[in-house]
Amino acid sequence: MNPDPRLDQIPEVEGFFDKATNTISYIVTDPETRECAIIDSVMDIDYAAGRITSHGADRIAARVKSQDLSVAWIIETHVHADHLSAAPYLKERLGGQTGIGAGIMEVQETFGKIFNEGTEFQRDGSQFDTLFEDGDSYRVGKLDGFVIATPGHTPACMTHFIGNAGFVGDTLFMPDGGSARADFPGGDAGQLYDSIQRILSYPDEIRLFICHDYGPGGRAEAWETTIGEERRDNIHLKRARNREEFIRLRNERDASLSMPQLIIPSLQVNMRAGEIPSDRDGNPILRVPVNGL
Repeated sequence: MNPDPRLDQIPEVEGFFDKATNTISYIVTDPETRECAIIDSVMDIDYAAGRITSHGADRIAARVKSQDLSVAWIIETHVHADHLSAAPYLKERLGGQTGIGAGIMEVQETFGKIFNEGTEFQRDGSQFDTLFEDGDSYRVGKLDGFVIATPGHTPACMTHFIGNAGFVGDTLFMPDGGSARADFPGGDAGQLYDSIQRILSYPDEIRLFICHDYGPGGRAEAWETTIGEERRDNIHLKRARNREEFIRLRNERDASLSMPQLIIPSLQVNMRAGEIPSDRDGNPILRVPVNGL
């Protein structure tokens, strides 16, 4: 049985919005010890030019240093398909352990085949320091954290609860944004529905922090809501009265969506914990599978 969120523990949460990918990264800090976790960090890429830079990650690093924080964890909620992780870049500069859900092994197996990775590509998740299993606990300073498996968008998706804050990755968007797509290899709309219901089984007052926001209807970007607000107002859950209706709605919507612009570089890099693959001479290189996705 999973632990209960610590509603009496209130971490400081600061979001960093990446406009190019509509991604929000977080620094989650224990106010007492000043230890922190970094969640879903972003490296910048000009895909057309084949150029990777670190402006967004440098913002996070600068804030950690200016606040005199100690980094305990650099966490990925899942293998992102729309941006590159800055985990190794930040670990080198700030320390901390990298972590992701143990479902990464299924993702590595699936996309290792799609990208025709050789036997030297390890498919056991060993690129990360820690592989979280459902129900695992950890600490950020004196804050209690734990994870629940929330697959559906990807097999490796996990929701992290740290004190009274939950970090849902792409499983849920803001209430007017609905939910994540479930049509990538390894995705499943039925699993996504079950995962959402699991998140929503926790107390209404838990703060939820979203990984992406696209400003539906022209509103300003936002990334904090609550379980109560999601349960009451999430547009996909309001339209789908049960699991079967949700699966139909999600599948119909996914069929109309184009692939994320950065899916090809993102998957290659993120299934390696943010490291860029290299050719036989050790030069960084990305592959483009034809008709593979």
